[in-house]
Amino acid sequence: MSQDTLSQVLRSVRLRGAVFYHVEGSTRWVSESPPAAEVAALIMPGVEHVMAYHVLTHGECWAAVIGDSPVALREGDVVIFPRGDPHVMSSEPGMRGTVDLTPYGLPRPEQLPFFASRQGESLSMSRLDRESERHAATLVCGFFGCDANPFNPLLASLPHLLHVRARTGADDDWIAHFIRFALSESTDKRPGGEALLERLSEAMFVELMRRYLEAMPEEQSNWFAGLRDRYVGRALALLHQRPGEAWTIDKLADYVGLSRSALHERFARFTGHTPMHYLAKWRMQVAAGLLRQSSASVASIALEVGYESEAAFSRAFRRETGLPPATWRREQTRLAERESLY
Repeated sequence: MSQDTLSQVLRSVRLRGAVFYHVEGSTRWVSESPPAAEVAALIMPGVEHVMAYHVLTHGECWAAVIGDSPVALREGDVVIFPRGDPHVMSSEPGMRGTVDLTPYGLPRPEQLPFFASRQGESLSMSRLDRESERHAATLVCGFFGCDANPFNPLLASLPHLLHVRARTGADDDWIAHFIRFALSESTDKRPGGEALLERLSEAMFVELMRRYLEAMPEEQSNWFAGLRDRYVGRALALLHQRPGEAWTIDKLADYVGLSRSALHERFARFTGHTPMHYLAKWRMQVAAGLLRQSSASVASIALEVGYESEAAFSRAFRRETGLPPATWRREQTRLAERESLY
């Protein structure tokens, strides 16, 4: 693979880390969270899609999407809810709590994270004391934010609950490093700590995606599995590397080394799209980034992503976003200005 396709996608969809909570659970405790969309504006204003995550730094607990079977977590495990589903974290399987939006609406402190202690369903906000008694479970919790539109191929490929188990005896374990830094910044608030935790969480997300890919069964067919497929991975790399090129299915098949029909079938099985439909959607994602981050004209952006006609590009962009490019750009500028006020 000539290009790191996963890195390209993560940059394009603007992955970012968010607010951190340090949660301490007593002997018996439960915390139920609403759909991430309900708290996104409070946690990450202006972000289209939010994913909650929890890192178990001590003890044991259970995690579940509401209505699904619970999953047991051990020290060092991470659980993510990529689709933003309502979920519950608890000391025992099958427990339910009451959704409390209070912590999400609290004023941001000068430095993160917040500290929360749970006993039963009750919640108390406090300052973590290094000398405090050892709780039954402690977690570092937070959020990942990203763009969902015009096209984010990751979201549909991730499960509703992603459980990544701790690795034992690995000196280079990213998750273990993250836990150490997060706990250190929780107790010793130093300048730059919030930014450090945010960047570390983004690095942790990449590592979690790697582990998800490594642990994926051979028979799995989704976008991530396509990355490791000899032919689909090469096709994805080419389309992401050169989205403005005048690709045809025949040209792409020649580069990949498959027949046109075989590539069409194989690509669709892994990604859910034909190669040319995938390219059209990815071009709109690239164009959205150019509209948001540059002052280039719509006509020049159209050419850069492979459209000879500004009108054809505008029609395609509107099909994906519901807005013409110029209107979409103005809306994004307005949202960025509003976000900067928080």
